[in-house]
Amino acid sequence: MNIQTILHQIEEEVKPLLQQGKVADYIPMLAAVDPNQFAMSVATLNNETYNIGNYTKKFSIQSISKVYTLIAAFAKMGDKIWERTGREPSGTPFNSLVQLERENGIPRNPFINAGALVITDMLLSIYKNPKTELIEFINQLAGKENIGFDTEVAKSEKEHGFRNAALTNFLKSHNNIFNSIEAVLDLYFCHCSISMNTEELAKSYLFLANGGINPLTNEAVLTPSQTKRLNALMLTCGTYDEAGDFAFRVGLPGKSGVGGGIIAIIPGKMTVAVWSPGLNKKGNSLAGIQALELFTTKTGISVF
Repeated sequence: MNIQTILHQIEEEVKPLLQQGKVADYIPMLAAVDPNQFAMSVATLNNETYNIGNYTKKFSIQSISKVYTLIAAFAKMGDKIWERTGREPSGTPFNSLVQLERENGIPRNPFINAGALVITDMLLSIYKNPKTELIEFINQLAGKENIGFDTEVAKSEKEHGFRNAALTNFLKSHNNIFNSIEAVLDLYFCHCSISMNTEELAKSYLFLANGGINPLTNEAVLTPSQTKRLNALMLTCGTYDEAGDFAFRVGLPGKSGVGGGIIAIIPGKMTVAVWSPGLNKKGNSLAGIQALELFTTKTGISVF
């Protein structure tokens, strides 16, 4: 199997889709991104890396950061985190207020906005210097030192993040936010603004393909049991209210962001990261999902 050849084939096959998606224009800084871009990276447990397209271009990972925050909280707090958030697919938009009200302030899962805000609140209680310690943790996962926040994107989100402010206030009213609303929103907007490229993204998630052990450092990030459970959550809840279709088409645990990125895990083998800013109606990368579907089809690899 020649992975580089497969990536070249995929790049050609998804080109017609690049102009069909719509960038996340409700965040002004993302609205300015050129949709005619595509990148894909594969990182294997054999220390091999394959890339295609704009793979050195950094982009705002947005909701992909929710996996990092969940990992950090899960590693420190264990199963206590499930006292404040569920583990079920939402079936509703990622920023839904209606579902949160119906379920008395307990988010359906940690990957919708309400759940990620609760996890962010946990990190404020865990870390002395949340921003610094979180970004150091992500750099360690990726084996890098230059991954950071995009302050302009964070500012843009803060100025237009009224729905997230409403969610946080509602969570606070149900005693599911312990720190100040301002502190939770500030850290949330910052971690959503993290800027990475597809190669960095693929390498940073390799530990989820390796039973919780980071192959770059040989250090345990999560236990094998926690890793299994986190991959299961990514499969069932990682792509907003399109998780079922993503599992059907791609067949891998994955997490998407409205910046156009998607990370997918192939346990025991590799990770695959893709970026294309044009989104479908569910908020997932249009060309990105097609690229991942083509990858699993052409390689014959999936978790099923």
